[in-house]
Amino acid sequence: MRFLLALLLAASAHAAKTLDIYFIDTEGGQSTLVVSPSGQALLIDTGYSNFSGRDADRIAAAAKMAHVKHIESVLITHHHSDHEGGVPNLLERLTAGTFYDHGPTVDTSADQQKTFKAYEAAMEKQHRQIAKPGDTIPIKGLEVTVVESGGEHINKRGDANPFCAGVQPEPQDKEIAENAQSAGVLIQYGKFRFADLGDLTWNKEIALLCTENRVGKVDLFLSDHHGGETAPVVHGLAPRVIVMNNGARKGGDPKGWKTLKETPGLEDLWQLHFSVAGGSEANVSDTMIANIEEHCEGKFLKVSAESNGAFTVYNSRNKYSKSYAAK
Repeated sequence: MRFLLALLLAASAHAAKTLDIYFIDTEGGQSTLVVSPSGQALLIDTGYSNFSGRDADRIAAAAKMAHVKHIESVLITHHHSDHEGGVPNLLERLTAGTFYDHGPTVDTSADQQKTFKAYEAAMEKQHRQIAKPGDTIPIKGLEVTVVESGGEHINKRGDANPFCAGVQPEPQDKEIAENAQSAGVLIQYGKFRFADLGDLTWNKEIALLCTENRVGKVDLFLSDHHGGETAPVVHGLAPRVIVMNNGARKGGDPKGWKTLKETPGLEDLWQLHFSVAGGSEANVSDTMIANIEEHCEGKFLKVSAESNGAFTVYNSRNKYSKSYAAK
């Protein structure tokens, strides 16, 4: 009897040792809760500030589900209201350790200055650190590397990216705009690799991934710009699975969706929302969409990854899940 109990406990402990990633619906914003097998957590972005604290409530609900009471690190990819706006609301619901960002905002618009000042006010009682390319964000059990931040990329060699042939910088690319300053990360758990590059612009993306891929191939990719993609980038990363963090009417445009779907080696694309612009032509099946109604209940997608590279994607709306074997 004791032997059987020991086996059951061992099996349970083994089953619990997954990296869990919650892609939280902020209806066109961004927030991703990354929970290490150690129990420590990294939150990437916090969604919007308005809507009566809706996004912070959804983050708190995901944290409760993951048994997270304290978030060790928060990465703000860039200072736009759909990514950093929810910080004050979040801190009313959960405690957090160090906040990482690329530095002061470069967006001088009145609305953005208001959002950034609210963020700075919240940081007066928090520990804040500027993330630089090559830095690591300490989360026990994971390797979290900053690959891009403040308009600069990580200084390392990479394999040739065959999808960069003929790619040229765009003269109208907003080199110093806030999106271009995005802090992007590569998260590794054993053989499993996940990349989130924020809202990098064309020129910054190709500097990072062309003609050398400085990130390497990944298993999972969170789409840039809520589903507006640069083909040489996403195709060079060669993800097995892509999560598109679109809203019903933000992101998920047919052109970007097509770029994602044409990624060589892609096994599946999952969406946080049905895209109104995509209609019947540029959406995946309802089974793999977390929210199919425009006025939704904030359903999430969850990825559970093992250190051997195997992972499972779970749709909280319909309880559907699909597993991807280790390679």
